[in-house]
Amino acid sequence: MKIYSMTATFGKLEHETLTLQPGLNVISAGNEWGKSTWCAFLSAMLYGLDTRAKSTKNALADKERFAPWSGVPMAGRIDLNWNGKDITIERSTKGRIPMGEFLAYETRSGLNVPELDAQNCGEKLLGVERSVFLRSGFIRLSDLNVTDDEALRRRLNNLVTTGDESSAADGLASQLRDLKNRVRHNRTGLLPQAEAERVRIEEDLQEIRRLEERNDGILRQMDELDDWRLALENHQSALAHKASLEDARKVKLAERAWNEAVERYEDLQVLCNALESRETAQEHLELLRSLADRQMELQKQLQELPQSREAEEEHVDSTIMSPEEVRAKAEADAARYHRLVHHVDYWGIMGLVLGLCGLVWLIRDLVPGLVCCFLGVGAVVRGLVLKMRQANEMLVLEEYYESDDVDLWLQQAEARAEELELERKKARQLTDTRLDLESQLQELKVQIREVTDHQGLELSRRDWEGVLSTWDARDEALRIMRKSEDHYQDLRDMARYAKAPEFHDRLTHSEAYTARLLEECMADRQRLENLQGQCRGNMEALGSKLELEEQLEKVKARIRQLEKTYAALTLAQDTLSQATAELQRRFAPRIAQRAGELMNRMTGGRYDRLSIGDDLSLRAGAQQEDTLRDALWRSDGTVDQLYLSLRLAVAEELLPGVPLVLDDALVRFDDKRAAAAMEILKDEAKDRQVILFTCHQRESQML
Repeated sequence: MKIYSMTATFGKLEHETLTLQPGLNVISAGNEWGKSTWCAFLSAMLYGLDTRAKSTKNALADKERFAPWSGVPMAGRIDLNWNGKDITIERSTKGRIPMGEFLAYETRSGLNVPELDAQNCGEKLLGVERSVFLRSGFIRLSDLNVTDDEALRRRLNNLVTTGDESSAADGLASQLRDLKNRVRHNRTGLLPQAEAERVRIEEDLQEIRRLEERNDGILRQMDELDDWRLALENHQSALAHKASLEDARKVKLAERAWNEAVERYEDLQVLCNALESRETAQEHLELLRSLADRQMELQKQLQELPQSREAEEEHVDSTIMSPEEVRAKAEADAARYHRLVHHVDYWGIMGLVLGLCGLVWLIRDLVPGLVCCFLGVGAVVRGLVLKMRQANEMLVLEEYYESDDVDLWLQQAEARAEELELERKKARQLTDTRLDLESQLQELKVQIREVTDHQGLELSRRDWEGVLSTWDARDEALRIMRKSEDHYQDLRDMARYAKAPEFHDRLTHSEAYTARLLEECMADRQRLENLQGQCRGNMEALGSKLELEEQLEKVKARIRQLEKTYAALTLAQDTLSQATAELQRRFAPRIAQRAGELMNRMTGGRYDRLSIGDDLSLRAGAQQEDTLRDALWRSDGTVDQLYLSLRLAVAEELLPGVPLVLDDALVRFDDKRAAAAMEILKDEAKDRQVILFTCHQRESQML
């Protein structure tokens, strides 16, 4: 198989194409160019992408790691030559499944290639499973060492033991393993099934015995319940007979009460026939109530009016001074106060004049001067006395009116006059109202005497209430009579009749408790019947006891035969394993010889001895060393060279004609050994396509 080109939308690659040539292809590019991405893309195109893998803290799943950075769906294409035909393989995203859509067709004609599908593409093209290719022809620095793998081991074993890759020995081992699994494998083998059937039959037999014992116990309990039920039913009969006697007594009492009620009703009916009718009594009572209410209302209104004596006193007080007199007095007092305020003291003036004249006369004549002076003093004293009287009079007026504002006196007098007029008006209205109420009350008393026939309201009311109570007693007696009759009829209809119990009753339970016990007894009886039915049903479902015992003997015989068969298969399997183990020891020298040749050539003859363990681990020895040492004792570069030699040797055996893919496999080689490795790869490229990805330029220069 040869690859022409690869076009990828995968990880950082977006619609990028890598063209390859037959033979050795050296692709030199720096870090983060996409070399590892192209390698992962090739693996995904051949074997698909594991979409079930999940990311962990230490590693990302391929479906997430190589998701296109641009966010477009993952897709790719490979053009190659297989079995002489040019073929194109395409994978694209299907729904949410990356690389889930697969297509393989002939490049020129476009015809589908039916041999290839999404699952077998890589195995058909390369001839090996994915794990074998990744451990032989797909060489990356990160996993250069060859780890143990069942598929790789099987192919190497078959190749060495039979000369081809057929799996006859594995087929025989698989058949023996399948036969052993068929005889004894968890729960699906014949022997586990037979043992399970034996256990089931034994459990069924044990269950049948248990059900038989349980059924016998249920029958005994049912007999006991039947005896208890008969006793309870007899006790119920005794209680029913006693209740029937009590019912008969109650019927007689009810009949007697009914007869007494009839007599009472008839007596009251005779009394009512001699009285006024109920309607007449009710009308008179309503009229008496209305008259009494009217009388009480008028009396209440009279009581709420002021007493007559107080009204007369108010009238007397108001007649002392009329409103006109109040106004006149205020006007007179105002005029008087005004005169007092503006009064001129003539006596004082005259006294001053006489005093001055007396003083003048004293100069001329003593006696007339003194007389004149005394007269002047007397006039002044007279003026002062009058002045004091006027001041007292003004003070009295101010105290009476409580102000010295004359206009306010007149306003107060006017307000007082209006109050007096209003009081007189109210007094007249009060007198008129009292007279009107007294007149209405007198007329009402006359009407009451006429209605009550001079008995008075209370006596007349009692008489009519007595009439009405007689009618009520008659109606109540009628109601009691009818109720007594209904009660008698109901008791007579409901009266129970029961025979005496069949045998002597020794129980003392009440009727309700007896009914509950009987109900519980019947429920227990029904429950036991259900349990008995279940037991019978379970026993019938389990089958006949005799048949189960016969089946058990047959199953035990089959188990003994299967144990013999399983022992024979185990012996055959052990014999085949020993033969296979002996044959497996032959493949290591063959691979080790070729890997040793390549290692010797790659290291310039330094390492000439090489051995391979059962787990494909390597041990190598240099010319100067006496013993072989594990790879862990070698330098990193030497370890890479050891495992590259092993991988090339394995690839020659298992992958003839299949392209080899190397990703930075020579990074830790020195220049000399890298040149030797390039010569080996040139030789490999003569028979197959070799693709070498490297981050250095020396490989290209060496090429």
